[in-house]
Amino acid sequence: MKLTRVSKFECAQTVSKRLAEKKVAKFEKNISRRGVGPISSNKTALEPAHVVLILFAVLVVASFIFQVVRMAINGGIPAEQDS
Repeated sequence: MKLTRVSKFECAQTVSKRLAEKKVAKFEKNISRRGVGPISSNKTALEPAHVVLILFAVLVVASFIFQVVRMAINGGIPAEQDS
């Protein structure tokens, strides 16, 4: 009786050719479809986070303009705050 040594790497099963070709075909189909989807018309709606950021930017710009006008009226000297 002849004993042969089998390594653990030889026992691994390979995927059948049919299943491998099916996976490749599915992958190729997804690759060819990528970026070809319909253009949605709902892209114009602003998300709530965008609205908040826009309002914050308007507030900052308006505050800056108000400070510049206030300094121009006072002759370049910042007005003193009442405390």
